[in-house]
Amino acid sequence: MSTQPTAVGLDHGAVASERPTWKRLMPVIACGAGLFSDGYINNVIGSVITILGIQYGKVWKNSDAAKVVGAIAFAGTVVGQLAFGYLSDKWSRTNSLILSTVILIIFTALTAGSYYNGDTIGMFNILAAWRFFVGIGIGGEYPAGSVSCAESTGELKSGTRNMWFILFTNSMIDWGFVFGAFVPYVVAAACQNEHLGTIWRTSLGIGVVFPICLLVMRFFLEEPEEFQRQSMKYAKTPYKLVLRFYGFRLFIVSLVWFIYDFGAYAFSIYSAPILSNIFDQDSAPLTTVFGWNTVINLFYIPGTMLGAPLSDWIGPRYALAGGVFAQAIVGFIMAACYERLAKPEMVGAFVVVYGIFQSLGEIGPGNNIGLLAAKTCATGVRGQYYGIAAAIGKLGAFVGTYVFPYIIAAGGDSEVLKAQYPFWVSSSSCVLSAVLVFFFIPEIGQDTIAEEDAKFRAFLEENGYDTRQLGLKKGESLESASGGSVLNAPDVKADSGDFEKSGGR
Repeated sequence: MSTQPTAVGLDHGAVASERPTWKRLMPVIACGAGLFSDGYINNVIGSVITILGIQYGKVWKNSDAAKVVGAIAFAGTVVGQLAFGYLSDKWSRTNSLILSTVILIIFTALTAGSYYNGDTIGMFNILAAWRFFVGIGIGGEYPAGSVSCAESTGELKSGTRNMWFILFTNSMIDWGFVFGAFVPYVVAAACQNEHLGTIWRTSLGIGVVFPICLLVMRFFLEEPEEFQRQSMKYAKTPYKLVLRFYGFRLFIVSLVWFIYDFGAYAFSIYSAPILSNIFDQDSAPLTTVFGWNTVINLFYIPGTMLGAPLSDWIGPRYALAGGVFAQAIVGFIMAACYERLAKPEMVGAFVVVYGIFQSLGEIGPGNNIGLLAAKTCATGVRGQYYGIAAAIGKLGAFVGTYVFPYIIAAGGDSEVLKAQYPFWVSSSSCVLSAVLVFFFIPEIGQDTIAEEDAKFRAFLEENGYDTRQLGLKKGESLESASGGSVLNAPDVKADSGDFEKSGGR
């Protein structure tokens, strides 16, 4: 196979290099930044639940909605990840993005206006129902947005592509967490901790602002170049061959994502003793509670922002494995020293160690697990591959939510053991993740997407699949496209350095 770039590769690279950086960056921003809504909407509900508990007391606490409203969006997210994973491959990347954004805007607005004929319990149930559909919109952002973002980074300068992907995917989630805590603080301060209904409805309603801004940008998006050339949109997807080539890798990526979300439950429980040593959570005003929640969520930011360029310098595989292993070490130390760290006089040291711990989690799996899912398979099945991995990750959060209460209960009457046991388990799972990533995940380079397409295309051809189907357009037949099959498949070796000569494609 020739290693010389095709004419199309040269033309595309020339066009990409001539475009200003901001124009090449705009698709990355428009595709990936929607995950800000994931962070915001999933975090703001914690503040909303706090307010509902104060406003409605036992009526809220004894309702069925109180048991599910916090988690039901995760169920919708799994549905959205799987459905939009398929749609983004077989329908359209950009149209899938637009549809998921519209769903997100409509149902976020409906949650803010939740009402049922003046009936309080009915209003709680309506809020829970709308939250499920919000989750579907969020779920669509994962495969449709992240894979488009990954494919769009191919037009950016080599050596920065992983960084830009991270800054507009995981970093957006983390900033969404921060604003999901900060906005209720600002609204509560404006309402002077009164008018509770106004506070929670306004906090939810503000969640539509960002996706509306993104929707405008997304109307001007085009399908990523790589998707246009390599998609199976109008081709029969050979799922048996896909499983043969990517089945084990998908299993490992999904397992690492499952472990990460599984342990996230334990990693969050240490915020409670930190806050209890600073203020009385039963009597503190809302502004105090929400203000300190904002501080706790800021712990994620140094890790994701400083870790983003690290994934280009040493590669996402080593960044993930090293970050999660370092997190495990700090986790073991925190668990061993918990009895001392939990004392009121040690709150400063506890905050510093906990902040380092959370930052390491972002440097490792937080920043890189989505990157691995987006760049370790071929374009034609990338949406479905990513959607399955992300959905299994969310299932890990479900399992953790139900399993960890039993792990905590195993501590008996000892408050120290109740805090230590979950961390022993989660820190051990971090070590397992590091091993899986280091030994079973391939290295991710700057041109991995193009390289992966070339490898997968060669595998399909070896197994009798007609690769002229890749990149077919609507109404186009194999006969009409056969003369242009070269145009759809840049002829490059998977390990070649010639991608850079053709604009990194």
